[in-house]
Amino acid sequence: MTGRLQVDVGGVPVGGGAPVVVQSMTNTRTDDVEATLGQIRALATAGAKIVRVAVPDRVSAEAVSLLVSQSPVPLIADVHFDHSLAVAAVQAGAAGVRVNPGNIGGREEMRAVVDAARERGAVIRVGVNSGSLQRDLRGLEERDPAGALVESAVRHCAVLEDMGFGRIKVSAKSSSPLITIAANRRLSERVPYPLHLGLTEAGTRWAGSVRSAVALGVLLEEGIGDTIRVSLTGDPLEEVRVALEILRTLGLAPRGPRVISCPTCGRTRIDLEPLALEVERRLEELGLELEVAVMGCVVNGPGEARKADFGIAGGEGEGVVFSEGRPVRKVREADLVEALFDEIALRRQGLVDC
Repeated sequence: MTGRLQVDVGGVPVGGGAPVVVQSMTNTRTDDVEATLGQIRALATAGAKIVRVAVPDRVSAEAVSLLVSQSPVPLIADVHFDHSLAVAAVQAGAAGVRVNPGNIGGREEMRAVVDAARERGAVIRVGVNSGSLQRDLRGLEERDPAGALVESAVRHCAVLEDMGFGRIKVSAKSSSPLITIAANRRLSERVPYPLHLGLTEAGTRWAGSVRSAVALGVLLEEGIGDTIRVSLTGDPLEEVRVALEILRTLGLAPRGPRVISCPTCGRTRIDLEPLALEVERRLEELGLELEVAVMGCVVNGPGEARKADFGIAGGEGEGVVFSEGRPVRKVREADLVEALFDEIALRRQGLVDC
């Protein structure tokens, strides 16, 4: 988002007009270094520029140095309740630490975290969640839940500012998309720091993706938000895929592979869903910035396929492959996907006239 301060998170610029950064969080035990590193690398390959790891105990904090030494992306330590774990994680090389004002302790505990972050050049994210607000904000939360989130975040930023610390990111999250939207609109007017967007406990892959797309899509389209996480129950790789699709849909990230496919109807005479899923999977593996149409009948199929870079349109047991707007092959249904990717490979290699 333009107009906001920029912070450097382990070499990744956040805020100040930099591209919106996708984050995720590992769900392995942090002290299982091999498993956690494997997940960090997979998330980075999928498109995450920053990865967060939970630091719930001393052994996890001690593992941070090993993770940092081998991670391809900056790591953020997620700490609750024990400020000394945040200090230890920063001293172990974490590029930043996420703390929650509702449970991290008082000023002196926070000062110790600030001193460590200042010494190491780390960033502190003030991460406010609706489920863990300070006790004195509970009454305001009942009347104005978005306002309570904003008040907590602003209050804690002021504590850091009083300590002369400005390497700050801020987030205000709720499991409600509407509360999250309202809180971040107001927060963007109250603080100059980069904003991290997301829903807390967004839900399962399907429902959480929809809720996150609504909340993050509205805010990002309004120019609010510098880094995002889609919090889903399950494989964190899905978080990255959904987050990138949100950014691509809004034109905030390179297009990447895109499959457009029809919803099917009574005219469909081809088993379309497995075709579309297989095309999507293979495009993602190749990482090509292509739009491919997978259409199921002759009504909209040929027209949509002609508008895409490549496409297939099915009939009864057969289909047509399109390339750059022209039909180039008619093949059996069983051969459609292979014929499509053969054509993509030929065009990329320049072996046929375009």
